[in-house]
This record gives sequence, C-alpha cells and structure tokens, in this order.
Amino acid sequence: MVEKFKQIVFGKPRDIKDPQVFHHVSLIAFLAWVGLGADGLSSSAYGPDEAFRALGVHTHLSPFLVLMTAVTIFVISIAYSNLIQHFPGGGGGYLVATKLLGEKAGVISGCALLVDYVLTISVSVASGCDALWSFLPPGLAAYKFTAEFVVLGFLIVLNMRGVKESVTFLAPIFMVFILTHAFAILYAIGSHFTQLPEVFRGAHVEFHGAVSMMGFWPVIFILLRAYSMGGGTYTGIEAVSNGVMMLREPRVKTGKKTMFLMATSLAFTAGGILFAYMLTHSVPSEGKTMNAVLFENLFGAWRIGSWSMGTTLVIVTLVSEACLLFVAAQTGFLDGPRVLANMALDSWMPHRFSQLSSRLVTNNGVYLMGTAAIATLLYTHGNITMLVVMYSINVFLTFTLTELGMSRHWIKDRAKEPRWKSQLCIHGTGLVMCLCILFVTLYEKFAEGGWMTVIITSVTIGICFGVRLHYRHVSAGFKDLDKILEATPLPATPIPDTEPMDKKAPTAVLTVQSFSGFGLHQILSIQRLMPGYIRNYIFISVGVVDSGNFKGSEELARLEDQTRSNLEKYVQWCRNQGLKADYRMAIATESVETLEHMCVDLGKEFPKSIVFTGKLIFREERWYQRLLHNETATALQRRLQFDGLQTIVLPIRVLSATG
Repeated sequence: MVEKFKQIVFGKPRDIKDPQVFHHVSLIAFLAWVGLGADGLSSSAYGPDEAFRALGVHTHLSPFLVLMTAVTIFVISIAYSNLIQHFPGGGGGYLVATKLLGEKAGVISGCALLVDYVLTISVSVASGCDALWSFLPPGLAAYKFTAEFVVLGFLIVLNMRGVKESVTFLAPIFMVFILTHAFAILYAIGSHFTQLPEVFRGAHVEFHGAVSMMGFWPVIFILLRAYSMGGGTYTGIEAVSNGVMMLREPRVKTGKKTMFLMATSLAFTAGGILFAYMLTHSVPSEGKTMNAVLFENLFGAWRIGSWSMGTTLVIVTLVSEACLLFVAAQTGFLDGPRVLANMALDSWMPHRFSQLSSRLVTNNGVYLMGTAAIATLLYTHGNITMLVVMYSINVFLTFTLTELGMSRHWIKDRAKEPRWKSQLCIHGTGLVMCLCILFVTLYEKFAEGGWMTVIITSVTIGICFGVRLHYRHVSAGFKDLDKILEATPLPATPIPDTEPMDKKAPTAVLTVQSFSGFGLHQILSIQRLMPGYIRNYIFISVGVVDSGNFKGSEELARLEDQTRSNLEKYVQWCRNQGLKADYRMAIATESVETLEHMCVDLGKEFPKSIVFTGKLIFREERWYQRLLHNETATALQRRLQFDGLQTIVLPIRVLSATG
C-alpha cells in the first residue's frame, strides 16, 4: 500500500534501459522557456517594483532606467548564450569558475548559486503570495504566511515526479501570464501614445533641471542606485546555462533558442512595466505591489453595466502573476539540485546528492532546496524586500565570477580565437555591470539583510571545504588497502573456469564496486574468518546511475561496461588464487533494493550462501559520517536478515581519516 501511494503521488519508476528515456525527460525550447525562463520572466513582478521605488520622486529618470535594464538583460543573456556554446555539458557558473578560475573560485560560485536557488524558491513563493494578497480582503492577511508553506510543499511533491511533468503541468499558467502582461503593457503604451513625445521631452528637461540643481554625479548615483536595487530583474538569466543537460538534443541550439526567448520576453516585460509605471503615474501603496497599483490604474475603471470588468481583469492578471512566480520557483528545484549534484561529484558536497530516484530526479537535492527555502521564509517572515536583497547579492556574485572567467579566457586564448575582441567586449561589459550592481547592493543594503546572505554563503563555503578535506583523508586511507593489488597482481592472461561450481557448497556473496584493495580486503578477511570453509565466491555489483552519468545512452553503456570489467577482474584475481568465482551485475538508480533482489535470487540458487558486505570504520565515530558516506552495508544487512539470509558486515578501517 505504501508503494502504491508513492507511485500515485510521485509517479511510477522510469526504465533507465529504455532508449527513449532521455527523450521523455528532456525539454524542448518552449518547455525550457517555461521551466527555466520563468525565473527570469517572473522577476518582472518584483525587480521593476524595487527599482521604481528606489527612484523616489525622481520618476522622470524612468526612461533611462528602462534603457539600462533592457541593455543589461541582453548583454548578460548574450554572455550566457556564449557560455552554453563553450560549456555544452551544463554546470553554468560553477563549472565556468572551476575551469577558468580554479577550484576555489568554483566552490565560491557554486555555493553562491546554491544559496541563490534556495532564495529563488522563497522569493518566488513570497512574491506570488504578495500578488494574491494585493486583492484579497485584509482580514485574510494572517493566512498569507501559512499559504507560502502550502505552496512550497506542493512544489516539492510536484518536482519529485520529474522535470518534464512539473513543467508541462505549469505551462498553461505561464502562457496566461504572457498574454495578460503583454496586453497590459501594450495598452498602457497605446493609451498614452499621443503623449509619448511630451513624456520624453519632459524627461529630458527634468533630467537637466535635476543636474543643474543637484549636480551631475548625484543624479547619476540616484540612477545607479535604482538600477542596482532593481538587480532582482536579472536574476534567473543564468538558469538555462546551468540546466543544459535537461534540454532536448541538439542541446546547444535548444539552449540558445531558450535564451533568446527568455531575454526578449524579460526585456519587453520588465522594461514595459517600468515605463508603464511612469505613464500611469503609479505610486507605491501600502499592502499592494506596484504591479497591482499599475493594473488598477489601467483597468480599474472598466465597467460593462453592473459588471466591474476591470476588477476581474486585475484579479486575473495578478493571479497569473502569482502563479508564474510559483512556476519560477521551479528553477530552484530544477537547477539547485543539479548544482548540488555537480559539486557532490567533485566531492565538495556529500556524494548522496548526486544520486537519482526511480523517477530519475535528484530527490535529495529537491528535499534540501525545499527545506532551506522554508528556513529562509521563517527567518524573513516572507519579507520580499529582504529576500530580494539576499537573492541579488548571490546572483551577482556568481555573475561576476562567470564574466571574470570568460573575460580571462578570451584574453588568454586571444591568439587562437579570431573573435576574441567582440567576445571580450561582451563579457567585459557584463563584468562591469555585474560588479557595479553587486557593490552598490552590498553598500546600500548590507544592514537590511545583506549581512545575512554573506554569512550564509560563507558558512556554506566552509562546509564544502570541510567535506572535501574529509573525502581526501578517506582516499588517502584507501592507499594502504590498494597495496594488496601490488602484492598479488592480476594474471597476464584470463584463467578459464574449467569446473562448474558446486551449488550446494558454502558460497560467499560479496558486494563490490570498483576493483580495488577495498574489495580484496573483504576476500582476505573471509579467508581469515573461515579458513577452508568457503568454496565459491560470487561478486555482485550495481552500476548506479547518477547525475554524473545520466547524460545519454552512450554514458549508460559505458557504465555497464565498466561495472562488468571490475567484476571480471575480481573473478580473475580469485581464479589466480585457485578459488572458484563468478559474478552478477545490474544497472539501477538505487543500490540497496537492487542488491537485495540479487542476493535473494542467489540465496535460492546457492542454499548455503552467506552475504558479505564491507563498511568503513573510523577511529572515532562522528555524526556527520553518516551524511558523507552511504549506509549501504547496514541497510542491506537489515533487509537480508529480514529475508532470512545470513549477512555479515566486514569492518574496513580507515586509519588516515581524521575524525
């Protein structure tokens, strides 16, 4: 019943051997625009709002702000489109910084991205609920905070079903947002079209008047401050380059098409909304977003008889905006776990974050992103201003490192790249823009939440270095075990199996992974424990499909060949020692359940079999070791003993590991 319930909620397991599985889970450009581009497009709900509020009484500067916003969007988008071409394997800011600036810069960028994606979720959910509560009765305000957690829980469950399922479900919401907001912007401009020459002339006159009154640089600083406070507008542009691996082949072409769709729609929406604020003389109102004020100014007076058509249109537009913000939270759930997985593969994060569920989802990452988003909502009480500040700092830290890495690349390889000047111009301009926004945001908002995101990101970086150090100590500990290979090397030519195994004889079933001293140590331990008793040795292994090798059918075939090769080496090593040996293997996303089925089948085939599995033993047991190393041995022993199979866990000491 539990299994059926899980399948109803999360969906049935996917068959990784299905040659079409990658086609089924990948996204075409339109769906990628929905799933990844929604993060950028949804920022038009809070980015222009913050920028316009920062102008204060200087709303005449809005046309300049619109131009700066549109140019910044296209510069960053072109830079990240180039990134997709140079790094078609995905990874975005983390991979770029690692490859072009070094591992330390990479882990800083990766941690900033992780915090960024957590805040993507919390900002989107909080801003979405703000949009809904802009038209709901004030008496319901007490339930807004609760609603944010309900939405978060729904999104976690939805993402556990899979990437394509979650995006397809939310696509209609995305289209309603596009249609309603495009109509609002076009109507705002169209209804004031004859006034546009006067608007631009007035902006020019007021700009010069402000310069003559305050001076040129104070006016520029006001404009730069508003530009930086609206930095949330550009968040999400990097999402496509981080999620290239989930795109439909040809991935580079699909990624570039997605970037174009996102950049064009974001520039039109964010710039159009900013311009519409000025045209309609919208001003901030307590308890309402600026977009809610704008839509009320545009449509509020529309009536057909007794029906307030304008109010209905305002509600529909705000609901579509709120729903798109919930869709934008998808980016945090799609790209956040992927960054976690990439860092886990490089041993900066616990290795379990690279594992896939039966639905081919990095479920541990989804849970972590959701839990961390809940924590940020609790800390900020859903305050969108504080969340956007925390959000923007990490986004532009990643942007800055990425643009710095690409600028360095074009300078370093200018002799090999004929287009290096134009590319350096794009990435250099992006670097200057991102640095300006980062420094101004830190300076202006450090006391209003900026300090917290600096602390959180720094702590995350420290944790990553601690995890990496632990894994290095463990690897050093394995070197002593690998000396067994030097003492008893493999035979030059394979030794054939001349006699069949006696299936009634005592048999050792050993769970192994790669061919190493770890596995050979298990064999020698068995011979010391039971000298002369074991007659057969059967090695079993599961080639685990994780985010590192789930990239195509060729990668899966390579995983299968590698798993088989390792098992054959164990068999040949045993035969070289005069022992009877064989192997069994499987390819799956999860090892414990698969190993259990294999052991049960072998128990029927070899009635006197005993299962042996190895477990790392440290000099001092620490709580974090369970997080950093899987508990396969213990979990498998518990399951097999319940199945009635004899199971022994062999301790493998790691003497060089600290703590």
